[in-house]
Amino acid sequence: MSKVTVALPYGAVPQFESSLKQFVESPLVQKVIVFQNGDHAIPHAKCKTVVTRCPASGKTLNSVLSDTTTDYFLYVTEPTEIRLGPAALERMVAVMEETSAGMCYADFFEVKRGARSEHPLIDYQFGSIRDGFDFGPLLLFSNAAVRSALKKFGPIQDVGAAGLYDLRLKVSIDHQLFHVQEFLYTKVESDLRLSGEKLFDYVDPRQRTVQQEMEQVATRYLKDTGVYLPPNFKSIPKIEATFPVEASVVLPVRNRERTIAEAVRSALGQELDAKFNVIVVDNHSTDGTTANLKDLSSQNPSVVHIIPGRDDLGIGGCWAEAISSDRCGRYAVQLDSDDLYAGPDVLQKILNEFRAHDVAMVIGSYKLVDMKLNEIPPGVIDHREWTPDNGRNNALRINGLGAPRAFNTALLRSVGVPNVSYGEDYAVALRLTRDYQIGRIYEPLYLCRRWEGNTDAALSIQQSNRNDLYKDKIRTIEMLARQRLNRQGVEHGTTRSQMDPQ
Repeated sequence: MSKVTVALPYGAVPQFESSLKQFVESPLVQKVIVFQNGDHAIPHAKCKTVVTRCPASGKTLNSVLSDTTTDYFLYVTEPTEIRLGPAALERMVAVMEETSAGMCYADFFEVKRGARSEHPLIDYQFGSIRDGFDFGPLLLFSNAAVRSALKKFGPIQDVGAAGLYDLRLKVSIDHQLFHVQEFLYTKVESDLRLSGEKLFDYVDPRQRTVQQEMEQVATRYLKDTGVYLPPNFKSIPKIEATFPVEASVVLPVRNRERTIAEAVRSALGQELDAKFNVIVVDNHSTDGTTANLKDLSSQNPSVVHIIPGRDDLGIGGCWAEAISSDRCGRYAVQLDSDDLYAGPDVLQKILNEFRAHDVAMVIGSYKLVDMKLNEIPPGVIDHREWTPDNGRNNALRINGLGAPRAFNTALLRSVGVPNVSYGEDYAVALRLTRDYQIGRIYEPLYLCRRWEGNTDAALSIQQSNRNDLYKDKIRTIEMLARQRLNRQGVEHGTTRSQMDPQ
């Protein structure tokens, strides 16, 4: 019979003891490793205590895995209460044996405020490189696959919180990470925040050190898989096209009568050393948005009010309408319909960046505020994980690149904008970074107003999964394209040292 070593972090009593008891009593489990940063007695013969501040660190995992002799290694990611379903471990082990997967994970039920609901997960793919991929709290590794991966790609890096991330990326190169689409256990949820409150965790400035470690791990993985691109960029092509204005602020909108007028006035209030306009693509609003925009455009000829001739457009399709318009300027600058620019000099700062550097796109920083413009945590989101040398690679790890976004219109027209309402900006940014440098402005240019009307304020798990699946698919497309570019470079005589200056 196959045997399992279980590793889990010590947690609050009695929830921890309830979870531990199930593993100890399972005939499949040979040993239970309890991670703790204290001196808590664990009175079970199967248990071994490992004192560590960070169970997911490279040092801790390398040590534990080198001492693990069982066929499988179950890593429990959270000190939360886990209730195993009937034969849950047996089912996961059986799937591993039948598929020869390197790791498997399963859907689960979750209990929030006493109510139980389903928590389905999504399939892992090549582009699922983001460190925040949701596997649930139970990850079952094949120790044979782990040993093979660590022998081929080296031990888990000496990192803190990114050790588990490094392990699963290494295993995923040659082995499948298999999604068991069955609800095998129940997790009692301790993080009760809505999706809109969790959205910015990964760019919280307090997590800067963790983000640097995650980038280090992701970069090594991209090199191991032939996806990494060195900091060699194409020059921006010279476009002879004539533009009616130097810049256009682009606002796609649908049913934002409460906020659209303020957003447009924020754009009109810009002070620029060249002509600009505001292109609002009104996607067939059914509230008072259209009437508000008609009033604004009649009062100010710089407001271009477009109602598309078709009714199947997402936000990306609205962007395509704006940039294809003969009223669009040389640069297209984003403003969401419920947000505001931080001051009258935002456009000038963005254009200065385009003029000073050979960049295809400029991305600023923004501040999270409430509807009264009071700053709310985590405050300024500046995406300082972006660096000129490695930003194009690290962009594949994170779930977004920041705002406001501004584009060279001719280049944006050439690559196109996907007709979706989530991730269209990320898809375009990844495509542009494949070839061109991106300019960054790290001071807040944009006030991102968080309110109950935000489209991401309280997403269902099904909608969150669709969004995550789409971005993973976008990453898969881009990573395969970069692999192809690197193979072509090798075929044409480019050496590894030329591809990777490190």
